[in-house]
Amino acid sequence: MRAADSLAGVSTTDPDAPGALLGPADVRALAAALGVRPTKQRGQNFVIDANTVRRIVRTAQVEPQDIVVEVGPGLGSLTLALLETAERVVAIEIDDVLAGALPATVAARLPERAARFTLVHSDAMTVAALPDPAPTALVANLPYNVAVPVLLHMLATFPTIQRTLVMVQAEVADRLAATPGGKVYGVPSVKANWYAEVRRAGSIGRNVFWPAPNVDSGLVSLVRRDPPKTTATRAEVFAVVDAAFAQRRKTLRAALAGWAGSAAAAEEALVAAGVSPQARGEALTVEEFAAIAEHRPA
Repeated sequence: MRAADSLAGVSTTDPDAPGALLGPADVRALAAALGVRPTKQRGQNFVIDANTVRRIVRTAQVEPQDIVVEVGPGLGSLTLALLETAERVVAIEIDDVLAGALPATVAARLPERAARFTLVHSDAMTVAALPDPAPTALVANLPYNVAVPVLLHMLATFPTIQRTLVMVQAEVADRLAATPGGKVYGVPSVKANWYAEVRRAGSIGRNVFWPAPNVDSGLVSLVRRDPPKTTATRAEVFAVVDAAFAQRRKTLRAALAGWAGSAAAAEEALVAAGVSPQARGEALTVEEFAAIAEHRPA
């Protein structure tokens, strides 16, 4: 049976009415019609609350001229809310069944906006191109198990994305938005800050999902900024970050010994960069990591 056929019982709704969005009964009915059962393997938890997705769109400051890319749209809860406002929504979905069904859901629920929707059936971890026009914003309920790598890949691959709002596991949200000196400051914090100004933008309870996850969720806002001015490449800077936090309890002199070739060479690079060899990675800004990368021994 085709995905469109499986949605025959879903009513078409006025796009300005609250019923245009998916509620708990709608989500379960769609899932049942498609034979979809959320899987932990893909971190699937479907949003069932219309107020929550509209809140996400407001928090993301989606504007009528925005081209929004969404990762992991699932059954379309957030997709529909984005389509109410954005100029265009491009959704990236890896699941065969969900990708096949989403265009029909959009057509049934928001027929007047359906032409503004594009489905890209692909893995967001590897997608390298999107249809024109280029995206200006990324808004997504990211699967918990791949949230950070997907986010960093999208920011690196699509530099036209100026604003991002992602819903992730609360613990991941804290890590992404952490500042130097904090206990949860680490690799995700530094790498996200390479691309953007990052901040926590709210919390999301468990009861707005089906199935309800065992953890709370958080919203993270990222506003694109220029990366630090440095002669080192992003890959070279990220290599220092990875080395520093691989042994985060050690001083940088010890943690960067493998990266530099020896502890003595690491100390030399650190001193040249103006960083104390006795410091630890959790104390450094992304700019300081960039300075260290510039002084890697030949």
